[in-house]
Amino acid sequence: MRFAINHITAPKLSLEQFFAAARSLGLTEVEIRNDLPDIVGTISPAAVKEAAARAGVTIISINALYPFNVWSGDLPERAVALANYAAASGATALVMCPLNDGTKVSFDDLVAALKAIKPVLEERGLTGLVEPLGFPISSLRTKKEALKAIAAAGGESVYRLVHDTFHHHLAGETEFFPERTGLVHISGVVDPTVSVADMLDAHRVLVDGADRLDNIAQIRALNAAGYAGPYSFEPFAAEVHELNDPVAAVKDSIGHLNKAI
Repeated sequence: MRFAINHITAPKLSLEQFFAAARSLGLTEVEIRNDLPDIVGTISPAAVKEAAARAGVTIISINALYPFNVWSGDLPERAVALANYAAASGATALVMCPLNDGTKVSFDDLVAALKAIKPVLEERGLTGLVEPLGFPISSLRTKKEALKAIAAAGGESVYRLVHDTFHHHLAGETEFFPERTGLVHISGVVDPTVSVADMLDAHRVLVDGADRLDNIAQIRALNAAGYAGPYSFEPFAAEVHELNDPVAAVKDSIGHLNKAI
């Protein structure tokens, strides 16, 4: 399998330490963030590009433009700034997440936002990675709806999907779109007491044998259908972030996944 790693897996590591950790795991594809940790807000894109080149890693995405589907307020300005940063840092894509606060966003507004962001990405040679969020309060829960909007916006050449195993499970989505998928985020939930409807980012850990999200079945289905892109670790749980040796924990998860797949 083609694994990658998101900086949120080990947010206490500096950028250089994170890149070194990826290489120690035999990985060359990484994702950086503008939240936890906020690399975008604290390190110049030139410094990021230099550090990546020195470490021999490729920045496959920056997480994330939010809420991408509400094209108002300061979002246009933030979209341009983040796209500029991505291009200057050597990143190849922007992850784009929808509004997730219980507010409904119309399909027409979603399409309008995709149309508006399209030239921003095209001019900089970037891919927009649209990531539906499966939470009940999300304004865009399914990949099927995202693809419908991308088609309506004429954005097939610019946009691809993020298949997040956590959000796929929460949304109850059964369809896979491997030919339209540019990135897969993987994380597991092992807490036996939390209902699917109540699962939150805080429950997301590294995938092991106690996983409740059917990561193995999802990955097998994607592989069987022809997906050949990266599977990037993206655990949000504090217990993962507090690990003394996150590299060893990721190595164990890679071993589990490789053996199971």
